[in-house]
Order: sequence, then C-alpha cells, then structure tokens
Amino acid sequence: MLSEAAKIAVPEAIKGVTRVDAEGLIELAEQIPDLIIVDARQRADRRQGYIQDSVSLPDTDTTCDSLKGVIPALGAPALFYCNGVKCGRSVIALQIAKSCGYAQLYWFRGGFEEWKQKGYPFPKL
Repeated sequence: MLSEAAKIAVPEAIKGVTRVDAEGLIELAEQIPDLIIVDARQRADRRQGYIQDSVSLPDTDTTCDSLKGVIPALGAPALFYCNGVKCGRSVIALQIAKSCGYAQLYWFRGGFEEWKQKGYPFPKL
C-alpha cells in the first residue's frame, strides 16, 4: 500500500510558501540566522544523510502540537524539505504548517536529492 506522501502529486509551487533551490537555502541560512530547517522525511531516510542543522520531523508525525516543539513562534522562519521532486512529504508537512498558522514558510523542492547531487556536504546518523 502506498503512503499518502507517495500518492500526492508534487506541485511546482505551494501558495503562500516561498520555493528555493539548494543555493537559495544556503543564502537564506546566511541571511536568516534563526531559520529552522525541517527534514520531513522518515527517520530511516535521515540515516542516509541530512542537511546540517536540520531538525527531523517526519510528515507522518507533523501536527500543530509537534510543530510547536520545533518552531515555537508562528512568525518564525521555517524551511521544509524531503527527498526531492518525487517526494511529497515536505508538501504534506507544509500544508499542515500553513493550516496551523505558520506564515514565514520556505520549501526546498529539490530536497536532499538536489543537495547531494550538487555536492554539498551532509552528515549521516
């Protein structure tokens, strides 16, 4: 049986969310020191590598309450990513974050796949 994340079509854009690429993520992190980077992938995926300083919150565990533990203020800047353009986990997590009232949201659509392909460093668990 396919997970919900596998069933959704990954859009080009999400209304009310700023889309960035790998370089845009780096630029954002430099410009916004308190940017919270949320890894919406399953923890098994994270063991293969992740973006430095990201926090693991799989889409399947994402609720308004769990988001409060990671992003304490509704106006705090937060960027979400997952495995890439074929992965819908970050889309689901962002939709939940929007419905909870988070306003300064960013989406790294290319996700970990793009990060790795471009040769950026990544730690492993």
